[in-house]
Amino acid sequence: MIVDAHHHLWRPERGYQWLAEPGLERIRRPFTPADLTAELASTGVEATVLVEGGRCHTDEAAEFLGYAADTGPIAGVVAWADVAAADVAATLAGYRRARGGELLVGVRSQVQGEADPDYLDRPDVRRGLAAVADAGLVFDLVIRADQLPAAARAARAVPQLQFVLDHLGKPRIDEGEAGLRRWRGPFAALAGNANVAAKLSGMVTEAGPGWSPEDLHPFVAVAVEEFGPERLMFGSDWPVCLLVADYHSVLRAMSEALPPLPGPDLDQILGGTAVRTYGLPVPGPTTVPARPGPPAPSAATPPRC
Repeated sequence: MIVDAHHHLWRPERGYQWLAEPGLERIRRPFTPADLTAELASTGVEATVLVEGGRCHTDEAAEFLGYAADTGPIAGVVAWADVAAADVAATLAGYRRARGGELLVGVRSQVQGEADPDYLDRPDVRRGLAAVADAGLVFDLVIRADQLPAAARAARAVPQLQFVLDHLGKPRIDEGEAGLRRWRGPFAALAGNANVAAKLSGMVTEAGPGWSPEDLHPFVAVAVEEFGPERLMFGSDWPVCLLVADYHSVLRAMSEALPPLPGPDLDQILGGTAVRTYGLPVPGPTTVPARPGPPAPSAATPPRC
């Protein structure tokens, strides 16, 4: 079994304002559960985690939990919550009461949109992170590379909380060696916390148009070295990935960018880590090779997602 630990769904008219940014025409349309299941039909991906899509409104959680309740492959939902809000615990309790609330596995705030690189050091944010831990949920870190040091401090300060780093912390893959050099130290410091896992997701959009698996390989190799397969998971970041690559190409690129690994380690990245970290109600995975797909299309810069 392959588990896609990071994808999105949205209807632009419901308040996804970031989709109005120039260059996002390819993904400025509805993406529904039916679109998702059609995409999965030929990939070998059997279970997924639906992640909030930058709408930043509590209404989205009920909608997504309903999708999960009605859509077999969606095994868990990471909903949006304002982690700095005084009522975050009540918000999470409300999500649990919604239809499909048992499939809530984590929450995420749009930390990458905060100008302050030390946002995660704020006392109100730390209180919110503790509330997420008390609710038994995972906290997804969608952050910029310059926010990695604060994330490492937060992981040390709230050791009872399981963190998951989205998109490897958004390194500048398009800058090659220079991007790798600036990112590697802070990334390794975050990986030093046992309560942090990471997603091999969003890499193709960080690499930009004209990317290749060879561009991703140095960053993936560092991720494997620092986190190990037991704390790494595959995520497509579909449909954001469509800016530069289709679903098949992302899955193929992840396999090609990985260093040689024994089967059990590959099983962890393809599904085991996601199942264990999020507590997904699916059986353990077995190794399934990624199927090749057509060449990646060119496109624009990645959005905040």
